[in-house]
Amino acid sequence: MPRRRVVQALWSGRSIRAQLLLVFVLIDLVAVFIAGGIAIWRARTQTRIEVAASMRLAELLVRDAVNLVHQRLPAEQFLASLPAQLRSLRHVRIVVKDDAGIPLPLSAGAAGEKNGRAVEHAPAPAWFTGLVAPPMETHRVPALVDGRSIGEIEIIGEPADEIAEVWDNAVAIGTLAATLNIAMVGILYVLFGRVLDPLNLLTSGISDLERQTYTVRLPPFHARELAAIAEHFNALARALETLRAENLQLNRRLITAQDDERRRTALELHDEVGPCLFGLRACISSVTGLAGSLPENARQRVTEGAEEMLAIIEHLQAINRTMLQRLRPMALGHVPLGEMIDQLVNERARQHPQIGFAFTAGKLARSYGDSVDLTVYRCVQEGLTNAIRHAQPKHVAVSLGIASASSRLELTVRDDGRGITAATLPGFGLRGMRERVEGLGGRYCVEAIDGGGTCIAIAIPIVDLDDANAADTITTGESA
Repeated sequence: MPRRRVVQALWSGRSIRAQLLLVFVLIDLVAVFIAGGIAIWRARTQTRIEVAASMRLAELLVRDAVNLVHQRLPAEQFLASLPAQLRSLRHVRIVVKDDAGIPLPLSAGAAGEKNGRAVEHAPAPAWFTGLVAPPMETHRVPALVDGRSIGEIEIIGEPADEIAEVWDNAVAIGTLAATLNIAMVGILYVLFGRVLDPLNLLTSGISDLERQTYTVRLPPFHARELAAIAEHFNALARALETLRAENLQLNRRLITAQDDERRRTALELHDEVGPCLFGLRACISSVTGLAGSLPENARQRVTEGAEEMLAIIEHLQAINRTMLQRLRPMALGHVPLGEMIDQLVNERARQHPQIGFAFTAGKLARSYGDSVDLTVYRCVQEGLTNAIRHAQPKHVAVSLGIASASSRLELTVRDDGRGITAATLPGFGLRGMRERVEGLGGRYCVEAIDGGGTCIAIAIPIVDLDDANAADTITTGESA
Protein backbone atom coordinates (compact mmCIF):
# COMPACT_ATOMS: atom_id res chain seq x y z
CA MET A 1 0.00 0.00 0.00
CA PRO A 2 2.74 2.60 0.75
CA ARG A 3 4.44 1.75 -2.53
CA ARG A 4 1.15 2.08 -4.37
CA ARG A 5 0.50 5.46 -2.74
CA VAL A 6 3.97 6.65 -3.71
CA VAL A 7 3.45 5.50 -7.30
CA GLN A 8 0.06 7.15 -7.38
CA ALA A 9 1.45 10.40 -5.99
CA LEU A 10 4.32 10.44 -8.49
CA TRP A 11 2.43 9.20 -11.55
CA SER A 12 -1.35 9.13 -11.31
CA GLY A 13 -3.11 12.41 -11.85
CA ARG A 14 -0.06 14.00 -13.45
CA SER A 15 -0.19 15.69 -16.82
CA ILE A 16 1.21 13.92 -19.87
CA ARG A 17 4.00 16.50 -19.98
CA ALA A 18 4.97 15.72 -16.38
CA GLN A 19 4.79 11.96 -17.01
CA LEU A 20 7.01 12.20 -20.09
CA LEU A 21 9.52 14.36 -18.22
CA LEU A 22 9.43 11.93 -15.29
CA VAL A 23 10.18 9.01 -17.63
CA PHE A 24 13.06 10.99 -19.16
CA VAL A 25 14.46 11.82 -15.72
CA LEU A 26 14.19 8.17 -14.60
CA ILE A 27 15.97 6.98 -17.75
CA ASP A 28 18.58 9.67 -17.18
CA LEU A 29 19.10 8.53 -13.58
CA VAL A 30 19.47 4.91 -14.67
CA ALA A 31 22.00 6.03 -17.30
CA VAL A 32 23.85 8.05 -14.64
CA PHE A 33 24.07 5.05 -12.32
CA ILE A 34 25.25 2.76 -15.10
CA ALA A 35 27.76 5.30 -16.39
CA GLY A 36 28.94 6.01 -12.84
CA GLY A 37 29.43 2.32 -12.14
CA ILE A 38 31.38 1.84 -15.36
CA ALA A 39 33.45 4.97 -14.65
CA ILE A 40 34.29 3.80 -11.13
CA TRP A 41 35.21 0.33 -12.39
CA ARG A 42 37.46 1.78 -15.10
CA ALA A 43 39.00 4.28 -12.66
CA ARG A 44 39.72 1.45 -10.19
CA THR A 45 41.30 -0.66 -12.94
CA GLN A 46 43.34 2.22 -14.34
CA THR A 47 44.49 3.27 -10.87
CA ARG A 48 45.58 -0.27 -10.08
CA ILE A 49 47.47 -0.53 -13.38
CA GLU A 50 49.08 2.90 -12.91
CA VAL A 51 50.17 2.15 -9.36
CA ALA A 52 51.46 -1.32 -10.29
CA ALA A 53 53.46 0.10 -13.19
CA SER A 54 54.87 2.85 -10.98
CA MET A 55 55.77 0.25 -8.34
CA ARG A 56 57.61 -1.91 -10.89
CA LEU A 57 59.42 1.09 -12.35
CA ALA A 58 60.41 2.38 -8.92
CA GLU A 59 61.70 -1.05 -7.90
CA LEU A 60 63.85 -1.29 -11.02
CA LEU A 61 65.23 2.20 -10.51
CA VAL A 62 65.92 1.54 -6.85
CA ARG A 63 67.79 -1.68 -7.64
CA ASP A 64 69.81 0.02 -10.37
CA ALA A 65 70.55 2.94 -8.03
CA VAL A 66 71.68 0.53 -5.33
CA ASN A 67 73.97 -1.28 -7.75
CA LEU A 68 75.50 1.88 -9.28
CA VAL A 69 75.36 4.82 -6.91
CA HIS A 70 76.85 3.22 -3.79
CA GLN A 71 80.07 2.50 -5.67
CA ARG A 72 80.87 6.25 -5.77
CA LEU A 73 79.25 7.48 -2.56
CA PRO A 74 79.51 6.49 1.05
CA ALA A 75 76.67 4.22 2.09
CA GLU A 76 75.03 6.64 4.49
CA GLN A 77 75.14 9.51 1.98
CA PHE A 78 73.68 7.22 -0.69
CA LEU A 79 70.74 6.20 1.47
CA ALA A 80 69.98 9.82 2.42
CA SER A 81 70.06 11.04 -1.18
CA LEU A 82 68.08 8.18 -2.71
CA PRO A 83 64.56 9.66 -2.19
CA ALA A 84 65.67 12.91 -3.81
CA GLN A 85 67.00 11.02 -6.81
CA LEU A 86 63.69 9.19 -7.29
CA ARG A 87 61.42 12.12 -6.50
CA SER A 88 60.05 12.30 -10.10
CA LEU A 89 58.28 8.96 -9.74
CA ARG A 90 54.48 9.19 -9.30
CA HIS A 91 52.10 7.04 -7.31
CA VAL A 92 54.85 5.73 -5.02
CA ARG A 93 56.48 6.78 -1.79
CA ILE A 94 60.14 5.89 -1.03
CA VAL A 95 61.00 5.17 2.61
CA VAL A 96 64.68 4.56 3.40
CA LYS A 97 65.56 2.71 6.61
CA ASP A 98 68.97 2.15 8.11
CA ASP A 99 70.30 -1.25 9.11
CA ALA A 100 68.45 -0.91 12.41
CA GLY A 101 65.11 -0.46 10.59
CA ILE A 102 64.75 3.22 11.54
CA PRO A 103 63.44 5.50 8.72
CA LEU A 104 65.90 8.16 7.67
CA PRO A 105 64.67 11.79 7.46
CA LEU A 106 63.93 13.18 4.01
CA SER A 107 66.25 15.71 2.50
CA ALA A 108 64.99 19.24 1.82
CA GLY A 109 64.63 18.59 -1.92
CA ALA A 110 62.66 15.40 -1.46
CA ALA A 111 60.36 17.01 1.10
CA GLY A 112 59.73 20.00 -1.18
CA GLU A 113 58.94 17.75 -4.11
CA LYS A 114 56.51 15.73 -1.98
CA ASN A 115 54.72 18.87 -0.81
CA GLY A 116 54.56 20.17 -4.39
CA ARG A 117 52.85 17.02 -5.55
CA ALA A 118 50.46 17.12 -2.62
CA VAL A 119 48.94 20.41 -3.66
CA GLU A 120 48.72 19.51 -7.36
CA HIS A 121 45.21 18.07 -6.90
CA ALA A 122 42.71 18.45 -4.07
CA PRO A 123 42.12 15.13 -2.30
CA ALA A 124 39.08 13.10 -3.39
CA PRO A 125 36.27 12.38 -0.93
CA ALA A 126 36.72 9.37 1.30
CA TRP A 127 33.78 7.46 -0.22
CA PHE A 128 35.18 7.89 -3.73
CA THR A 129 38.66 6.91 -2.55
CA GLY A 130 37.21 3.76 -0.96
CA LEU A 131 35.51 2.82 -4.25
CA VAL A 132 38.50 3.45 -6.51
CA ALA A 133 41.61 2.77 -4.42
CA PRO A 134 43.35 -0.59 -5.14
CA PRO A 135 44.85 -2.73 -2.36
CA MET A 136 47.93 -1.19 -0.79
CA GLU A 137 51.23 -2.70 -2.04
CA THR A 138 54.65 -2.49 -0.41
CA HIS A 139 57.91 -3.68 -1.99
CA ARG A 140 61.18 -3.91 0.00
CA VAL A 141 64.59 -3.71 -1.64
CA PRO A 142 67.64 -4.46 0.58
CA ALA A 143 70.63 -2.10 0.26
CA LEU A 144 73.81 -4.24 0.17
CA VAL A 145 77.39 -2.92 -0.01
CA ASP A 146 80.08 -5.51 -0.44
CA GLY A 147 77.65 -8.13 0.73
CA ARG A 148 76.89 -6.18 3.86
CA SER A 149 73.37 -4.80 4.52
CA ILE A 150 73.40 -1.09 5.19
CA GLY A 151 69.63 -0.63 5.22
CA GLU A 152 66.38 -1.23 3.38
CA ILE A 153 64.32 0.76 0.85
CA GLU A 154 60.51 0.42 1.05
CA ILE A 155 58.47 1.28 -2.07
CA ILE A 156 54.89 2.00 -0.97
CA GLY A 157 52.08 2.53 -3.48
CA GLU A 158 50.29 5.89 -3.13
CA PRO A 159 47.29 6.15 -5.50
CA ALA A 160 45.95 9.34 -3.85
CA ASP A 161 47.17 11.70 -6.57
CA GLU A 162 45.81 9.42 -9.31
CA ILE A 163 42.47 9.15 -7.48
CA ALA A 164 42.37 12.93 -7.02
CA GLU A 165 42.99 13.39 -10.74
CA VAL A 166 40.22 10.92 -11.59
CA TRP A 167 37.91 12.71 -9.13
CA ASP A 168 38.62 16.09 -10.73
CA ASN A 169 37.82 14.65 -14.17
CA ALA A 170 34.66 13.02 -12.84
CA VAL A 171 33.51 16.30 -11.24
CA ALA A 172 34.14 18.21 -14.47
CA ILE A 173 32.33 15.62 -16.61
CA GLY A 174 29.49 15.36 -14.06
CA THR A 175 29.04 19.13 -13.94
CA LEU A 176 28.92 19.31 -17.72
CA ALA A 177 26.49 16.36 -17.89
CA ALA A 178 24.23 17.88 -15.20
CA THR A 179 24.19 21.23 -17.01
CA LEU A 180 23.36 19.55 -20.32
CA ASN A 181 20.63 17.44 -18.69
CA ILE A 182 19.03 20.43 -17.00
CA ALA A 183 19.10 22.30 -20.29
CA MET A 184 17.64 19.21 -22.03
CA VAL A 185 14.83 18.94 -19.46
CA GLY A 186 14.00 22.61 -19.98
CA ILE A 187 14.00 22.19 -23.76
CA LEU A 188 11.84 19.06 -23.50
CA TYR A 189 9.45 20.87 -21.16
CA VAL A 190 8.92 23.59 -23.74
CA LEU A 191 8.74 21.13 -26.65
CA PHE A 192 6.32 18.82 -24.84
CA GLY A 193 4.16 21.83 -24.04
CA ARG A 194 4.08 22.84 -27.71
CA VAL A 195 3.36 19.28 -28.83
CA LEU A 196 0.68 18.67 -26.18
CA ASP A 197 -1.08 22.03 -26.53
CA PRO A 198 -3.61 20.46 -28.95
CA LEU A 199 -4.65 18.08 -26.15
CA ASN A 200 -5.48 21.08 -23.97
CA LEU A 201 -7.56 22.51 -26.82
CA LEU A 202 -9.25 19.12 -27.21
CA THR A 203 -10.04 19.03 -23.47
CA SER A 204 -11.48 22.53 -23.66
CA GLY A 205 -13.56 21.55 -26.69
CA ILE A 206 -14.94 18.47 -24.94
CA SER A 207 -15.84 20.64 -21.94
CA ASP A 208 -17.71 22.98 -24.31
CA LEU A 209 -19.59 20.00 -25.75
CA GLU A 210 -20.43 18.91 -22.22
CA ARG A 211 -21.89 22.38 -21.62
CA GLN A 212 -23.89 21.93 -24.85
CA THR A 213 -21.89 24.56 -26.72
CA TYR A 214 -21.91 22.79 -30.07
CA THR A 215 -20.50 25.72 -32.06
CA VAL A 216 -16.99 24.96 -30.82
CA ARG A 217 -14.43 23.94 -33.48
CA LEU A 218 -10.81 22.82 -33.19
CA PRO A 219 -8.13 24.32 -35.43
CA PRO A 220 -6.23 21.99 -37.77
CA PHE A 221 -3.20 20.43 -36.10
CA HIS A 222 0.14 19.65 -37.72
CA ALA A 223 0.56 16.16 -36.26
CA ARG A 224 -1.21 13.55 -38.37
CA GLU A 225 -2.85 11.71 -35.45
CA LEU A 226 -4.00 14.92 -33.77
CA ALA A 227 -5.24 16.29 -37.10
CA ALA A 228 -7.43 13.17 -37.50
CA ILE A 229 -8.78 13.61 -33.95
CA ALA A 230 -9.55 17.29 -34.61
CA GLU A 231 -11.32 16.41 -37.86
CA HIS A 232 -13.52 13.80 -36.18
CA PHE A 233 -14.17 16.16 -33.26
CA ASN A 234 -15.33 18.93 -35.58
CA ALA A 235 -17.53 16.47 -37.49
CA LEU A 236 -19.08 15.35 -34.19
CA ALA A 237 -19.64 18.97 -33.11
CA ARG A 238 -21.31 19.80 -36.45
CA ALA A 239 -23.55 16.72 -36.17
CA LEU A 240 -24.50 17.63 -32.58
CA GLU A 241 -25.16 21.22 -33.61
CA THR A 242 -27.43 20.07 -36.42
CA LEU A 243 -29.27 17.63 -34.16
CA ARG A 244 -29.64 20.30 -31.48
CA ALA A 245 -31.07 22.75 -34.00
CA GLU A 246 -33.54 20.13 -35.20
CA ASN A 247 -34.38 19.23 -31.61
CA LEU A 248 -34.94 22.85 -30.68
CA GLN A 249 -37.15 23.35 -33.69
CA LEU A 250 -39.20 20.25 -32.87
CA ASN A 251 -39.42 21.18 -29.19
CA ARG A 252 -40.46 24.71 -30.03
CA ARG A 253 -43.12 23.44 -32.41
CA LEU A 254 -44.27 20.93 -29.78
CA ILE A 255 -44.52 23.60 -27.10
CA THR A 256 -46.25 25.93 -29.56
CA ALA A 257 -48.70 23.16 -30.44
CA GLN A 258 -49.38 22.49 -26.77
CA ASP A 259 -49.88 26.17 -26.06
CA ASP A 260 -52.13 26.48 -29.08
CA GLU A 261 -54.18 23.52 -27.90
CA ARG A 262 -54.45 25.09 -24.44
CA ARG A 263 -55.47 28.38 -26.06
CA ARG A 264 -58.24 26.73 -28.07
CA THR A 265 -59.40 24.78 -25.01
CA ALA A 266 -59.43 27.98 -22.96
CA LEU A 267 -61.36 29.78 -25.70
CA GLU A 268 -63.92 26.98 -25.81
CA LEU A 269 -64.28 27.05 -22.04
CA HIS A 270 -64.57 30.81 -22.10
CA ASP A 271 -66.86 31.08 -25.13
CA GLU A 272 -68.98 27.96 -24.65
CA VAL A 273 -68.99 26.86 -21.02
CA GLY A 274 -68.98 30.38 -19.60
CA PRO A 275 -72.05 31.62 -21.53
CA CYS A 276 -73.89 28.38 -20.82
CA LEU A 277 -73.32 28.75 -17.11
CA PHE A 278 -74.37 32.39 -17.33
CA GLY A 279 -77.52 31.34 -19.22
CA LEU A 280 -78.33 28.74 -16.59
CA ARG A 281 -77.89 31.35 -13.89
CA ALA A 282 -80.25 33.72 -15.75
CA CYS A 283 -82.82 30.96 -16.24
CA ILE A 284 -82.75 30.05 -12.58
CA SER A 285 -83.21 33.70 -11.68
CA SER A 286 -86.29 33.78 -13.96
CA VAL A 287 -87.63 30.61 -12.37
CA THR A 288 -87.14 32.15 -8.95
CA GLY A 289 -89.07 35.22 -10.07
CA LEU A 290 -91.96 33.13 -11.45
CA ALA A 291 -92.10 31.08 -8.25
CA GLY A 292 -93.69 34.04 -6.49
CA SER A 293 -97.10 33.20 -8.06
CA LEU A 294 -97.03 29.66 -6.70
CA PRO A 295 -98.56 28.56 -3.42
CA GLU A 296 -96.42 28.99 -0.31
CA ASN A 297 -95.37 25.38 -0.04
CA ALA A 298 -94.47 25.04 -3.75
CA ARG A 299 -92.80 28.45 -3.81
CA GLN A 300 -90.55 27.47 -0.90
CA ARG A 301 -89.54 24.20 -2.55
CA VAL A 302 -88.80 25.90 -5.89
CA THR A 303 -86.79 28.65 -4.16
CA GLU A 304 -84.68 26.16 -2.23
CA GLY A 305 -83.97 24.14 -5.37
CA ALA A 306 -83.06 27.30 -7.28
CA GLU A 307 -80.64 28.38 -4.57
CA GLU A 308 -78.97 24.96 -4.63
CA MET A 309 -78.67 25.16 -8.39
CA LEU A 310 -77.20 28.68 -8.15
CA ALA A 311 -74.62 27.43 -5.67
CA ILE A 312 -73.67 24.59 -8.03
CA ILE A 313 -73.43 27.03 -10.95
CA GLU A 314 -71.21 29.40 -8.93
CA HIS A 315 -68.99 26.45 -8.06
CA LEU A 316 -68.80 25.46 -11.73
CA GLN A 317 -67.98 29.04 -12.69
CA ALA A 318 -65.16 29.11 -10.10
CA ILE A 319 -63.82 25.83 -11.50
CA ASN A 320 -64.09 27.23 -15.00
CA ARG A 321 -62.13 30.36 -14.04
CA THR A 322 -59.46 28.24 -12.33
CA MET A 323 -59.15 25.99 -15.38
CA LEU A 324 -58.91 29.02 -17.64
CA GLN A 325 -56.14 30.47 -15.48
CA ARG A 326 -54.24 27.19 -15.48
CA LEU A 327 -54.61 26.66 -19.20
CA ARG A 328 -53.77 30.21 -20.21
CA PRO A 329 -53.68 33.47 -18.26
CA MET A 330 -56.40 35.72 -19.58
CA ALA A 331 -54.00 38.67 -19.75
CA LEU A 332 -51.57 36.77 -22.03
CA GLY A 333 -51.47 38.41 -25.44
CA HIS A 334 -53.43 41.45 -24.24
CA VAL A 335 -51.14 42.88 -21.54
CA PRO A 336 -47.38 43.52 -21.99
CA LEU A 337 -45.16 40.85 -20.48
CA GLY A 338 -43.59 43.19 -17.91
CA GLU A 339 -46.99 44.40 -16.66
CA MET A 340 -48.32 40.86 -16.51
CA ILE A 341 -45.39 39.72 -14.30
CA ASP A 342 -45.76 42.86 -12.17
CA GLN A 343 -49.46 42.08 -11.62
CA LEU A 344 -48.56 38.50 -10.62
CA VAL A 345 -45.94 39.69 -8.08
CA ASN A 346 -48.35 42.30 -6.65
CA GLU A 347 -51.06 39.68 -6.31
CA ARG A 348 -48.70 37.46 -4.26
CA ALA A 349 -47.74 40.48 -2.17
CA ARG A 350 -51.41 41.12 -1.32
CA GLN A 351 -51.95 37.46 -0.45
CA HIS A 352 -48.83 37.28 1.77
CA PRO A 353 -48.21 40.68 3.38
CA GLN A 354 -45.64 39.23 5.81
CA ILE A 355 -43.20 38.73 2.89
CA GLY A 356 -41.54 41.56 1.03
CA PHE A 357 -41.80 41.19 -2.76
CA ALA A 358 -39.83 43.19 -5.33
CA PHE A 359 -39.93 43.15 -9.12
CA THR A 360 -37.27 44.70 -11.37
CA ALA A 361 -37.77 44.85 -15.13
CA GLY A 362 -35.30 45.94 -17.75
CA LYS A 363 -36.13 47.28 -21.17
CA LEU A 364 -38.60 44.67 -22.46
CA ALA A 365 -40.61 44.28 -25.62
CA ARG A 366 -44.37 44.05 -25.36
CA SER A 367 -44.28 40.35 -26.15
CA TYR A 368 -41.78 37.67 -27.23
CA GLY A 369 -44.35 35.25 -28.56
CA ASP A 370 -46.96 33.24 -26.71
CA SER A 371 -44.58 30.35 -25.92
CA VAL A 372 -41.87 32.54 -24.39
CA ASP A 373 -44.33 34.78 -22.55
CA LEU A 374 -46.20 31.83 -21.11
CA THR A 375 -42.94 30.10 -20.10
CA VAL A 376 -41.71 33.20 -18.26
CA TYR A 377 -45.09 33.64 -16.58
CA ARG A 378 -45.23 30.01 -15.45
CA CYS A 379 -41.63 30.11 -14.17
CA VAL A 380 -42.33 33.21 -12.10
CA GLN A 381 -45.57 31.70 -10.85
CA GLU A 382 -43.92 28.41 -9.86
CA GLY A 383 -40.87 30.15 -8.35
CA LEU A 384 -43.03 32.38 -6.15
CA THR A 385 -45.21 29.44 -5.11
CA ASN A 386 -42.21 27.31 -4.12
CA ALA A 387 -40.60 30.17 -2.18
CA ILE A 388 -43.81 30.90 -0.25
CA ARG A 389 -44.64 27.25 0.37
CA HIS A 390 -41.22 25.76 1.22
CA ALA A 391 -38.60 28.46 1.90
CA GLN A 392 -40.39 30.65 4.48
CA PRO A 393 -38.53 33.75 3.24
CA LYS A 394 -38.66 37.35 4.40
CA HIS A 395 -37.92 38.81 0.97
CA VAL A 396 -38.41 37.57 -2.59
CA ALA A 397 -36.94 39.44 -5.56
CA VAL A 398 -37.88 38.88 -9.21
CA SER A 399 -35.75 40.29 -12.03
CA LEU A 400 -36.49 40.17 -15.75
CA GLY A 401 -34.52 41.69 -18.59
CA ILE A 402 -32.49 41.20 -21.76
CA ALA A 403 -28.83 40.23 -21.34
CA SER A 404 -26.56 42.93 -22.69
CA ALA A 405 -24.01 40.48 -24.12
CA SER A 406 -26.48 38.23 -25.92
CA SER A 407 -30.04 38.12 -27.19
CA ARG A 408 -31.36 36.20 -24.21
CA LEU A 409 -34.26 36.91 -21.95
CA GLU A 410 -32.98 36.39 -18.40
CA LEU A 411 -35.20 35.76 -15.38
CA THR A 412 -34.08 35.35 -11.77
CA VAL A 413 -36.20 34.60 -8.70
CA ARG A 414 -34.27 34.99 -5.42
CA ASP A 415 -35.36 34.47 -1.84
CA ASP A 416 -33.63 34.56 1.54
CA GLY A 417 -35.36 31.50 2.92
CA ARG A 418 -34.10 28.13 4.10
CA GLY A 419 -32.38 27.33 0.81
CA ILE A 420 -32.20 24.13 -1.15
CA THR A 421 -29.85 21.18 -0.67
CA ALA A 422 -28.31 18.78 -3.17
CA ALA A 423 -30.46 15.97 -1.77
CA THR A 424 -33.69 17.85 -2.52
CA LEU A 425 -35.59 16.12 -5.30
CA PRO A 426 -37.24 18.41 -7.84
CA GLY A 427 -41.04 18.29 -7.90
CA PHE A 428 -43.38 18.33 -10.85
CA GLY A 429 -43.34 22.13 -10.94
CA LEU A 430 -39.56 22.40 -11.22
CA ARG A 431 -39.40 19.61 -13.78
CA GLY A 432 -42.12 21.29 -15.82
CA MET A 433 -40.21 24.59 -15.73
CA ARG A 434 -37.02 22.87 -16.86
CA GLU A 435 -38.78 21.06 -19.71
CA ARG A 436 -40.39 24.24 -21.02
CA VAL A 437 -37.20 26.30 -20.78
CA GLU A 438 -34.97 23.65 -22.37
CA GLY A 439 -37.63 23.01 -24.99
CA LEU A 440 -37.19 26.63 -26.08
CA GLY A 441 -33.40 26.21 -26.21
CA GLY A 442 -32.82 27.98 -22.91
CA ARG A 443 -30.94 27.19 -19.74
CA TYR A 444 -32.41 26.56 -16.32
CA CYS A 445 -30.52 26.53 -13.02
CA VAL A 446 -31.58 26.24 -9.37
CA GLU A 447 -28.86 26.74 -6.78
CA ALA A 448 -28.44 27.62 -3.13
CA ILE A 449 -27.19 31.11 -2.21
CA ASP A 450 -24.32 31.50 0.25
CA GLY A 451 -25.73 32.64 3.55
CA GLY A 452 -29.17 31.12 2.90
CA GLY A 453 -31.76 31.30 0.20
CA THR A 454 -32.38 29.96 -3.28
CA CYS A 455 -31.91 31.42 -6.74
CA ILE A 456 -33.74 30.27 -9.88
CA ALA A 457 -31.93 31.52 -12.98
CA ILE A 458 -33.45 31.13 -16.45
CA ALA A 459 -32.14 32.28 -19.82
CA ILE A 460 -34.24 31.89 -22.98
CA PRO A 461 -32.92 32.80 -26.44
CA ILE A 462 -35.01 35.42 -28.19
CA VAL A 463 -36.01 34.57 -31.75
CA ASP A 464 -37.30 37.04 -34.27
CA LEU A 465 -40.87 37.91 -33.36
CA ASP A 466 -42.05 37.57 -36.94
CA ASP A 467 -40.59 34.05 -37.07
CA ALA A 468 -42.21 33.20 -33.75
CA ASN A 469 -45.60 34.44 -34.93
CA ALA A 470 -45.17 32.56 -38.20
CA ALA A 471 -44.38 29.37 -36.31
CA ASP A 472 -47.45 29.85 -34.15
CA THR A 473 -49.54 30.40 -37.27
CA ILE A 474 -48.17 27.30 -38.99
CA THR A 475 -48.73 25.17 -35.91
CA THR A 476 -52.27 26.50 -35.54
CA GLY A 477 -53.00 25.72 -39.18
CA GLU A 478 -51.60 22.20 -38.88
CA SER A 479 -53.57 21.53 -35.71
CA ALA A 480 -56.74 22.85 -37.30
